[in-house]
Amino acid sequence: MAVITLTTDLGTKDYYVAALKGNIYKELPDVSIVDISHDIDKYNIAQAAFVIKNCFQDFPKSSIHILGVRPEKTESIDHVLAQYKGHFFVGADNGIFSLIFDHPPEKVVALNIRESLEGINFPTKDVFVKAACHIARGGTPEIIGNAKNSINERTNFAAVVSPSSIRGFVIYIDSYGNVITNITREVFNEVGKGRGFSIAFGNSRYTLNEIKNQYIDSVEGELLALFGSSGYLEISICAGNAKELVGLHLTHSVTIIFNDR
Repeated sequence: MAVITLTTDLGTKDYYVAALKGNIYKELPDVSIVDISHDIDKYNIAQAAFVIKNCFQDFPKSSIHILGVRPEKTESIDHVLAQYKGHFFVGADNGIFSLIFDHPPEKVVALNIRESLEGINFPTKDVFVKAACHIARGGTPEIIGNAKNSINERTNFAAVVSPSSIRGFVIYIDSYGNVITNITREVFNEVGKGRGFSIAFGNSRYTLNEIKNQYIDSVEGELLALFGSSGYLEISICAGNAKELVGLHLTHSVTIIFNDR
């Protein structure tokens, strides 16, 4: 059975998500539709990319992922279908693919599916769904698109590194209030080299000098740092909300200062 996933900023209050699913089922009654998230902040491409990047490989190969955030087509932004690590991704080439993929996709085509006059303001339904269903039926990308050599790049700012420090920033806050930074375990180990350290957050009075292995390594209500399932450094509270306690928001800085030997 084909798997089609949906990641959008449409929310669940309106009829939009139901319309997407209805159109998929009309074409493929036996398809499996999975809602990854419809609670992406409006127009937030980076947030959508973070969410899909951290879960798409948990799905079977050949799954088709519809990305319905900022789906508009312009003179510089095509509607595309990309193949990457055995998965298919359908969306607007607005930079979101470059944030999801760690290397260029194996294949990418600019879709030539025409939107209906009635659906010109809903390309996720009238273009992306049609492309996804085509692939789910066993169709090839070349039938519905023209080959492209590259995708549009969008800068994913990396942590700033010096011999004695790493300065990153908040890239995502999950529904538990866990604050996720752009500092990876690999960068931490490479710069830290086993040295002691302190972690400071923006203008907060709190600092941490230990990284836990899991949330329950702390007592309930205690502030902690750990590398989460995404591989990025998180500031969390055991059974609590770190965002509310330390007042961190998206793009706020998080700095690790390493001790001299």
